[in-house]
Amino acid sequence: MDGLEVLILKDAAALGAEAAGLAGALIRRAVSEKGIARAIFSAANSQLEMVRGLTALPDIDWGGVEVFHADEYEGVGPDAPISFRRWVREEVVERVKPRHAYYLAGDAADIEQECARYGKLLAAAPIDVAFLGFGENGHIGFNDPHEADFNDPYAVRRVTLDYRCRFQQYREGHFTDPADVPRAGLTLSCPALVSAAEIICCVPGRQKAEAVRNALEGPVEESCPGSILRRHPRAHLLLDFDSASLLAKGVRL
Repeated sequence: MDGLEVLILKDAAALGAEAAGLAGALIRRAVSEKGIARAIFSAANSQLEMVRGLTALPDIDWGGVEVFHADEYEGVGPDAPISFRRWVREEVVERVKPRHAYYLAGDAADIEQECARYGKLLAAAPIDVAFLGFGENGHIGFNDPHEADFNDPYAVRRVTLDYRCRFQQYREGHFTDPADVPRAGLTLSCPALVSAAEIICCVPGRQKAEAVRNALEGPVEESCPGSILRRHPRAHLLLDFDSASLLAKGVRL
């Protein structure tokens, strides 16, 4: 699997617990060594077990942590039920009170200016860890295959969402009709996401098995954006038996 560490756990609960322990150790180390840890969170069902485990861990100095998030729907306000800002606020910020949370405003009046603003915040200091997942189409953030660029010069940009991405959001229960899913969003680019010193990528569920197989056994290219993790020197991909079910081989705990 190139330089990527792949761990296969029994189920989503075991995956989340393992990922939370690894994440906690990384955050503690960064705060201890530098006085600060900067982390990118992905707002998704696949992240819930990890995030809830992480925020329940003892002995993490959250006052030394800065929080970012990977993406947001265009035109959606911070208190909307579907807002990723709201997800990060409720699942992370309100639970642990980090030093600072930087939110990407999908409802900004000037989207180009908002992307530039958030990119500057990201570039202000190194990112210590990014918490990612794969979409069913292999996306990371909102970098769907038709938008992904492994050499993207921008850290944050506006993208359109493909049908498979939007239908996944509907099927997971976030919308009552596929037509209600926004057709565009703001996302950290592929290079921005993998600029983190460490990556913890949680991908549970049989519906992600195709994306996992493509990411690990196919070419490293934009047709499966998640495959870029294989180029990262310190990336950890955590799967469960279901999401690993189509792999020819793997590493099992």
